[in-house]
Amino acid sequence: MHTIHHVALISLFTALAATPLAAHAGEQPPSASNSHTAQPALSTSADGIAWFDGDVDAAFAQAKAQHKPLFLYWGAAWCPPCNQVKATIFKRQDFIARSRFFVPVHIDGDSQGAQKLATRFKIRGYPTTILFDPDGAEITRLPGEVDSARYLKILALGMNAAHPVKETLQAGLAGKPALSNDEWRLLSFYSWDTDEQQLVAQSERAATLTRLASHAPAGEAALRLKLSALVALAASAPEETAGTDNAMAASTLQSVLSDAAQARLNADLLSNYSAKMVGFFSAPGSALRKRLQASSERALARLAIDRTLSTTDQLAARDAQIAVARLSAPNGQLAPDLLSAAQAQVAAASLHTTDVYERQSVISAAGDVLTDAGLLDQSDQLLTAELKRSHSPYYFMLGLAANAKKRHDTATALHWYQAAYADAKGPATRLQWGTTYLNNLLELAPDDEKRIEQVASAVFGELAQTPDAFYERNRLRLEATAHKLASWKGQRHEAAFARLSTQLNGICTKLPAGDAQRPTCLALLASA
Repeated sequence: MHTIHHVALISLFTALAATPLAAHAGEQPPSASNSHTAQPALSTSADGIAWFDGDVDAAFAQAKAQHKPLFLYWGAAWCPPCNQVKATIFKRQDFIARSRFFVPVHIDGDSQGAQKLATRFKIRGYPTTILFDPDGAEITRLPGEVDSARYLKILALGMNAAHPVKETLQAGLAGKPALSNDEWRLLSFYSWDTDEQQLVAQSERAATLTRLASHAPAGEAALRLKLSALVALAASAPEETAGTDNAMAASTLQSVLSDAAQARLNADLLSNYSAKMVGFFSAPGSALRKRLQASSERALARLAIDRTLSTTDQLAARDAQIAVARLSAPNGQLAPDLLSAAQAQVAAASLHTTDVYERQSVISAAGDVLTDAGLLDQSDQLLTAELKRSHSPYYFMLGLAANAKKRHDTATALHWYQAAYADAKGPATRLQWGTTYLNNLLELAPDDEKRIEQVASAVFGELAQTPDAFYERNRLRLEATAHKLASWKGQRHEAAFARLSTQLNGICTKLPAGDAQRPTCLALLASA
């Protein structure tokens, strides 16, 4: 997830509906065993939200006792989209007012036990927001990348839903006419990006959404479901897309792009996936490719200057416009007017954005615009200047490293990856930054065995000091790095690999025999 979409304040709750949700038969609340601490990083006095301060299971118990839904926000201090949520959604007075009718819980990914909680709730991406009913059943996952006014409308729909979205989905797939327009809206704006296969297997998502759209009544919900299906198709493995009617898909995409209101409604999908969809559903050089590119660029150019969108979202639309233009000129010079528009937009965004949270998101998006436009020196200047202002400068160091890597400047790239790891804060963040540094060492300097072994040993050493280190996001990062280390081993680095294996196995064997992490840990390097 890269951007968070935000519009100007719109009156939302014409009638404040705080009716408690009914319990769902057969659904059980999250287990009360192995409780962990959720440590809210947002001060109640700072944002006006009474974030629950304490054990997550205690929060579920309070929600049940007070017969309130529970709102779970999972994020990280450095994450640009999380900072956008803080700067927009969580600062809205209507969200703050609505928060009195649910139990709000914030889990920072670096807090104690957070990664184990992520496994329990099936959470990976930052940010993820989930609404539970008072009995602990998951109602829906909220789409963090839509604009903030629409986010609150969907939150209201979730709080007043008669059933969890899983049941609503099954009813929709069965073609039951009993679904209301609001239920269709809830389905169409479900956060498929953070679903983590809770509702639908990844390989079945495109087909499921296509089928769902065929049952939806004509209107915005049906068209968004169709567009979501196209996004899923464009991201699918080749074997999952056999028989795709590209002409029909392109026609659907064209209908959204040509309608300004529909393009605005689906700004999040267009900004994140336009280039993928155009590239997937049309052949290079074809008349269809040219039409879709032209329509996409026009729609994205409008969104890039749409003041009802947040600064971050306008920049994301500009970046998407650049990505679409790159389809026909992957390494060439972009049109001068597009370059000028991008430069002016970045300069204005940097100058006028003063909120510390919003800047983390805006400067990230602005850096992407300059980098993707081929303006690497200007991107470096922007990111370097932000190191002194950001509360999480290590995030922008990765951007500087990536720019150096694009220039094939290995020494500078590794300097910034190293600096980012050294500056990173929090156990999960340090693991992510440490493995990023290590993975780039393995790619860019595979013969520097001493340095690689030192960095890997340092990362493993931190794991030994971190409780619940081998869950969810951490586990995924470690598995990917273990695969790279196994390949590196075959390049005449058997002795170094053996020493690292011994170190990691020593950490694994110290875990209790019944600990679910133990087999995960032992399997990391064993297969090599």
